[in-house]
Amino acid sequence: MFSGVSFVLDNQLVRLAFGRSSSLSPTTTVLNYLRSLPAHKGVKEGCAEGDCGACTVVLGELGPDDQLQYRAVDSCLVFLPMLHGKHLITVENLQSPDGNLHPVQDAMVETGGSQCGYCTPGIIMSLFSLYKTRDHPDRAEIDDALTGNLCRCTGYRPIVEAAARACVHNRIDHFTADEAATVKLLRTIAHETLHIKTAQQEYFRPISLAEALELKRDHQDAVVFCGATDIALHVTKKHELLANVIDLSGIDELRSTTSDQTGITFGAGMTLTDVIPLVNDRFPALADMLAVFGSPQIRNLATLGGNLGTASPIGDMLPVLMAYNARIVLQNVGETREISIHDFFKGYRQTERRPDELITRVIIPTVQQNTLVHSYKVSKRKDLDISTVSGGFRLQLNPHNNVVASIRLAYGGMAELVKRARGAEQFLIGKKWERETIEQAMTIIDGEFTPISDARGGAEFRRAAARNLLLKFWDDTRNGNTGVTA
Repeated sequence: MFSGVSFVLDNQLVRLAFGRSSSLSPTTTVLNYLRSLPAHKGVKEGCAEGDCGACTVVLGELGPDDQLQYRAVDSCLVFLPMLHGKHLITVENLQSPDGNLHPVQDAMVETGGSQCGYCTPGIIMSLFSLYKTRDHPDRAEIDDALTGNLCRCTGYRPIVEAAARACVHNRIDHFTADEAATVKLLRTIAHETLHIKTAQQEYFRPISLAEALELKRDHQDAVVFCGATDIALHVTKKHELLANVIDLSGIDELRSTTSDQTGITFGAGMTLTDVIPLVNDRFPALADMLAVFGSPQIRNLATLGGNLGTASPIGDMLPVLMAYNARIVLQNVGETREISIHDFFKGYRQTERRPDELITRVIIPTVQQNTLVHSYKVSKRKDLDISTVSGGFRLQLNPHNNVVASIRLAYGGMAELVKRARGAEQFLIGKKWERETIEQAMTIIDGEFTPISDARGGAEFRRAAARNLLLKFWDDTRNGNTGVTA
């Protein structure tokens, strides 16, 4: 086991050790590490929770073919050990060795895309990630790339124009010329388990599932994460000390997927970015919800298993996964078991997972013919917002008489856990799929939930939204429409 962290920064191999003489800890964020360096002050802290994008950096990681894959992330949500084996790129690295600005920087200057400048480095890094992953992006792709960056003074028109002007160079820049050297440096970093022990913390980053399961057996109270988009807030916002940590982000086995006619099995460590292209055609309601999940910076870190494991009552993914009748695979050292998502959540952030188990896979069965699945999200803004109410609905009608054969109505934001409106489901089965029936079912929904009032919405608003989502689902499906709405 290796007790330090190795990564590439400024075209050099960086090796960090953690000990009494170091001011760094294994849960020091990349943001705070960079701010401690004399030449990397461009990264800013705006919110420390992944909302503003001022701390955006780009990580380069070796893909299966040894090609570098570039992804923007919020550095306030990344712990230093998560950099192991990666290339860390900041705004200071974008200028070429001969002193020329990068094309995205040039375009921002030409279009007047910056005023106060506080948010500009993060925006530049998001545009750099877009530059390296999309050639000639359309407006929707540009808008999505910027959803994780707030700018309160410039306005987005010149920034969007800058993206359109810059991203036309077939991804070619000075990083392309340096890529072979960077890959060579990254290859010198051993893909090995990290074990970092300090006076106050013990941090494990295993590289195999078998080892992870043994660690979970021996450290059942350890904090477990893969992308850290939720756990990092315990450090940055609550200022907690995570004494014992198991980081699953280095396990390739958890990022694999298999697919056949019965469905798709996803590794629980797959990022949401990697899930999207796999579900676009077969599970469009899930793809549609993912499109409004956080931002690219969040989706590049957040994982399918992590979203389930947090068991948040307002988790965007959970209602639609219920609508798809997903199954969750749990493992410990000696046993593998499979549980329906309908039986997985037990209370506020409580699940059926045992203390020695890990979520290792998520199975989404193929949807039967003539079955309609829709997802909905009600929030104060479209992008990068927490749900006030969300819904994942599934309907199968008798094609001969328009009678409900089966139905699932799963809601988030209405109780202490994601919950089905089982009373309304039972009422609707065997009845005509028509407005009069739906309006009767809407009154039943009122009695099935006791939502709370908070900053995102009042209890009565939530009740009204839940009722109206059922009505919208009926309107979207009354003619057999298979479209998806979120």
